[in-house]
Amino acid sequence: MKMKMVSDGYVPLFETNKFKGRVMYRLFSVSIFVGIFFILAYRVGHIPGEGADGKWAWIGLFAAELWFGFYWLCTQALRWNCVYKRTFKDRLSQRYENDLPRVDVFVCTADPIIEPPMMVINTVLSVMAYNYPPEKLSVYLSDDAGSDLTFYALLEASHFAKEWLPYCKKFEVEPRSPGAYFLSISDPIDVGKAKAFVAIKKLYENMESRIRRAANVGRLSEEQRSKHEGFSQWETYSSKQDHDTILQILIDGTDLNARDVEGCSLPTLVYLAREKRPRYSHNFKAGAINALIRVSKKISNGHIILNVDCDMYSNNSESVRDVVCFFMDEEKGYEIAFVQFPQNFENVTKNEIHGSFRENMEVEFHGMDGYGGAPYIGTGCFHRRDALCGKKFDRECIGEWNRENVTKREESLHELEDKSKVYASCTYDENTLWGKEMGLKYGSPVEDLITGISIQCRGWKSVYFNPERKAFLGVAPITLSQLLVQHKRWSEGNFLILFSKTSPALYAHGRISFGLQLGYWCYCFWAPNCLATLYYSIIPSLYLLKSTPLFPQASSPWFVPFAYVISSKYSYSVLEFLWCGGTILGWWNEQRIWLYKRTSSYLFGFIAAILKSIGFSDSAFVITAKITDEDVSERYQKEILEFGASSPMFTIITTLAGLNMFCFLGVVKKLAMDAASIRYFDRMVLQIVLCFVMVLINWPLYQALFVRQDKGKMPSSLTLQSIGFALFACTCFLFFQ
Repeated sequence: MKMKMVSDGYVPLFETNKFKGRVMYRLFSVSIFVGIFFILAYRVGHIPGEGADGKWAWIGLFAAELWFGFYWLCTQALRWNCVYKRTFKDRLSQRYENDLPRVDVFVCTADPIIEPPMMVINTVLSVMAYNYPPEKLSVYLSDDAGSDLTFYALLEASHFAKEWLPYCKKFEVEPRSPGAYFLSISDPIDVGKAKAFVAIKKLYENMESRIRRAANVGRLSEEQRSKHEGFSQWETYSSKQDHDTILQILIDGTDLNARDVEGCSLPTLVYLAREKRPRYSHNFKAGAINALIRVSKKISNGHIILNVDCDMYSNNSESVRDVVCFFMDEEKGYEIAFVQFPQNFENVTKNEIHGSFRENMEVEFHGMDGYGGAPYIGTGCFHRRDALCGKKFDRECIGEWNRENVTKREESLHELEDKSKVYASCTYDENTLWGKEMGLKYGSPVEDLITGISIQCRGWKSVYFNPERKAFLGVAPITLSQLLVQHKRWSEGNFLILFSKTSPALYAHGRISFGLQLGYWCYCFWAPNCLATLYYSIIPSLYLLKSTPLFPQASSPWFVPFAYVISSKYSYSVLEFLWCGGTILGWWNEQRIWLYKRTSSYLFGFIAAILKSIGFSDSAFVITAKITDEDVSERYQKEILEFGASSPMFTIITTLAGLNMFCFLGVVKKLAMDAASIRYFDRMVLQIVLCFVMVLINWPLYQALFVRQDKGKMPSSLTLQSIGFALFACTCFLFFQ
């Protein structure tokens, strides 16, 4: 549709406000930079002489500190120019209520066991219930497992939606995921609402019972299959990697007979399982979304596309109107390609035992938004269809969205389904620009991030919007092993972006702002951070055993820049975390997980990326499980770390913890037995403090090694192996160094 222009004075649909404390932060940042300069100057000016003990360790620390300084400099782009957006939905309604654009919502699932059907349909129902004209809303479920159980659950949801949507509208329900809503409210106080509440809850529980019963059995009865002719498409189904395209339009929003119990229109609801064949690459989530883009163009052709993971339900029914404020703003809307919402999780504990994305979501993405380039993170993102399909930004094409972008259909529903199936075939992408210049990029474990960079390099801008009421809530990993595996994939993919055709270091230079380039570098360099972190976590502690100082003594003037940078950086980090809504214990947990990720996930991600870049391996997409054992969930809620599995990553962090423990015990022995312990402490203070912090931060790990008796403790075999490695390393260092 053609946007209406305000002739007598521009009244925006959104505004951008700069962070009020940016001047103070910039002065603070400059002082840290000066401190880092003096630290590096100290390293260069005090290199031990030839043959001196610790010379190469000293040079290694200089390299590590040089890297940390460079990485810190990159992170300043994430805080230097933070901006915050605000929308005006009332103005949108006044100007465009009758001309709102069509919106297509893509929900993706890939495994009915790891991602249970009830969770999937709760997400589907939450986006179907957006406060938006239903005739302009279409919801697509991409089922990459092609499961008839998931289709059955969606069929049940399509019937329940006829009751649920009018209930949400009448009582202004939030959130509109029925599962989350019923958990958040026990009994309504309002008498008039109570009867409706009891009735709708009973309908939901009955639906849930039928779906769970089918999921527990693992198959559908003949009676259940007889409820819809679409089940006939599973007659040729072989496996989730070998089946025809299955496409079913369960609710046709253009059909006058598609009405809820109040007689109002319903959103279009579509199930898609794209064709899979063993001999063809299916390109994981990117391939699924690209198939949805093509199929949806034939069916509904919404100008705006939302993609959301099946575990990220809508928590704010106004989100879609917030987004339209950005796209339809008369002065700035035409240059916006996508609007990214933050990832938030409903199951995080009070003190965030596994860390969080708090600083990423509340600070860093706002910093990238200040340079016009919020990143695309794969879920909770609204795209302009044209930009997602490869169109370059052109100032002369300003918001020419037709009033009716879907012509009246002449074919029947079955004919439309048959004609649309070809767009989801396993061979459709071959010898085309799909996955290269159109849709999501193929060949990367982080197809979302690289797709966002590609769109921005074509001249488009993006927006990061973080409203007070969170737009989406998902499920975070509740075991440490799940978290580390997830970050291994992300760090590997982010590092590989540096060597891709859309590298923010090379290809993006000159196409996006330098500040935005630095922002992307921070994430691309997650994996290489493992090297400097491992060095700093091992070498200073080992040299404590030989009483070799690698830092200035406390009485030296050179001690000041080290003390200032360390104390100032971590003091600011605590204040920033608290400002973002966290707790002191939450910040401490964040530091522990930061260490574990850098020394295990990022190390494995770095190695995997190097191997892939030289052709020795391929990346694999790993789905994070959304269900766990009851006792595991109970320990998670009590904020007890879960170590009850053997993992190479656990071997590394346990060996590292053991090494620092032995080194610290050696320090305690020296201080207790050495008459000149005060002088020793003065010479070695920073190394002692660093080793002590490493021991303190690993306290829950030591409990899992030596104290705990539950199933979440560290496996005995891994404990013996890791302690053996740590002792061997300390012994070799003392006798052969």
